[in-house]
Amino acid sequence: MQELELKSVIKVCQMEELTSDERHIVEMAIEATNRSYAPYSKFHVGAAVKLDNGVELAGSNQENAAYPSGLCAERTALFYAGAQYPEIGVSLLAIAARGTDGELTEEPTGPCGSCRQVIIESETRAGHPIRILLYGRKYVYVIEGIRPLMPLTFSEF
Repeated sequence: MQELELKSVIKVCQMEELTSDERHIVEMAIEATNRSYAPYSKFHVGAAVKLDNGVELAGSNQENAAYPSGLCAERTALFYAGAQYPEIGVSLLAIAARGTDGELTEEPTGPCGSCRQVIIESETRAGHPIRILLYGRKYVYVIEGIRPLMPLTFSEF
């Protein structure tokens, strides 16, 4: 039997080390946490995207008593981008969260499995990786495309 070892490269940095565009998208994600509707989990997530044409959009998680009818922030932002700009790819995605205490999380929060799959599809649709910024008060993870977070992807091909 052969063993396959998979490695992921994730950069860890401070907000000051991001470009001004990246900081702006992270700040949009942080602001979007304030528009989250999370009365059940009390976990407020915001996401922001920058499209290849420079347009910036944000989304937040929207919960529903009829779980799983709600939607994560990442999918809200990506689906909105796809619905409004179907021919334009996403170049940058930032995610931020507020914990049940209402404070921004200290550690970066990663996307759930469903959101990871949607990010894969968004990259496929765009024809290029999406730079992902996961915000935490202590540091920010910078990831070049979703593959480091989901190396064995599901695809119809």
